[in-house]
Amino acid sequence: MSYKHILVAIDLSKESKVLIEKAVALAQPLGAEVSFIHIDVNYAEIYTGLIDINLAETQNHAMEASLAQLKVLAEEANMPIKHTLVGSGDLGYELKETIDKKDVDLVICGHHQDFWSVILSSTKQLLNSVPVDMLVVPLHED
Repeated sequence: MSYKHILVAIDLSKESKVLIEKAVALAQPLGAEVSFIHIDVNYAEIYTGLIDINLAETQNHAMEASLAQLKVLAEEANMPIKHTLVGSGDLGYELKETIDKKDVDLVICGHHQDFWSVILSSTKQLLNSVPVDMLVVPLHED
């Protein structure tokens, strides 16, 4: 099977570069396109109490900062990046929507192998919702 469009799910940690390197190494010999996506946490859905900040404005600033970081990573990649996307909300839903709209046929994501990932793993959620092939890359903090 030959992939045509690879979507890299990036959490903006320093280990994200490992995922980008894997995507580029796979895409170049296949002539595939590569896109990046980062899904920000939707703070309004997590906290339901009273707080004294404007959630929409705070979330907008967070998304702008995430997009800026993605663009830097795109500039550092050794190939053109087709899309740099930032979303918010449910990770599985947002990825599924993006896969459908952008005609993605491979998703690359990382899995931090630490204590918290045993309890709160986004990868497990993706395995049950992503409708295309996935490459899960183990990420280790150095």
